[in-house]
Amino acid sequence: MEITTNEYNIKYDEQTATICWQGIMRLNHKEYEPIGELLEHVASLDLPRITLNLQQLTALNSSGVTLLGKFIFDLNRKKTVEVVMLGDDQIAWQKKSVKNFRRLMPKIQFEWK
Repeated sequence: MEITTNEYNIKYDEQTATICWQGIMRLNHKEYEPIGELLEHVASLDLPRITLNLQQLTALNSSGVTLLGKFIFDLNRKKTVEVVMLGDDQIAWQKKSVKNFRRLMPKIQFEWK
């Protein structure tokens, strides 16, 4: 599964259970709907581990952070999935949002580039 535009790309790799996010995402709530559907599909697979690779996602607005937070919260409620988030500590929004994601899923693992 993949969603590609001129500004961003989100790709789900079934072999590694990794969702890779790249580019700049400053969308309105409605524009995030296809991405929400992709995330809901991945959540429904009941995988033991999901990796969120955000290392090349340079900008994400509050609507996007909310969508990602909801995804993480929903996975935490399952209690059966391990989530690993790959980030870049040089990207301000990622460094700022990490503490909030940990509140939503205390066991989330972060790996910084």
